[in-house]
Amino acid sequence: MADGTSRRNKIIEAADQLFYERGFEHTSFADIASAVKISRGNFYYHFKAKDEILDSVIVRRLAATREMLERWEREGGDPASRIRCFINILIANRTKIMAHGCPVGTLTAELAKLDHAAQARAGELFTLFRDWLARQFCALGRKRDADRLAMHLLARSQGVASLANAFHDDGFIRREVEQMNDWLDASIRDAA
Repeated sequence: MADGTSRRNKIIEAADQLFYERGFEHTSFADIASAVKISRGNFYYHFKAKDEILDSVIVRRLAATREMLERWEREGGDPASRIRCFINILIANRTKIMAHGCPVGTLTAELAKLDHAAQARAGELFTLFRDWLARQFCALGRKRDADRLAMHLLARSQGVASLANAFHDDGFIRREVEQMNDWLDASIRDAA
């Protein structure tokens, strides 16, 4: 049974990577089975439909995002430092972002174009970030406009990811991250 669970998790992990790199629509069962090195019959034992895999990928991403936000909460220090963790993820993931865009943004955009039923569920990833950022801004003393600030930062990071993917410009990412950190400093001063 552990082997079956392990194989299922490997399928989800491979699908997650392929959906990010190629897109959900352009990734087939055969692509995923090949990445995991299992037969299609063995693959169908775990997943009968591509939408089942997508649901599992979204659940995996939600869990990973919650875990990351909890880690930032524990290790990030004060609220401003925790927000900087969010901003600086663009630097940490810049190579992947330049190659494939933001994993959250690309998936939700693709599912929206497909009018896929899982689009709202995938959008919960953005909601996790939005709510977490709003809590950090509240803790900074910006309770009245915390959600507006959270949405601004989330939108700006998505714009940076989209343009970094379009132009493959590492310097652009670095400049934008620096400007977002400056904006955060100004937001903190405005709270005082």
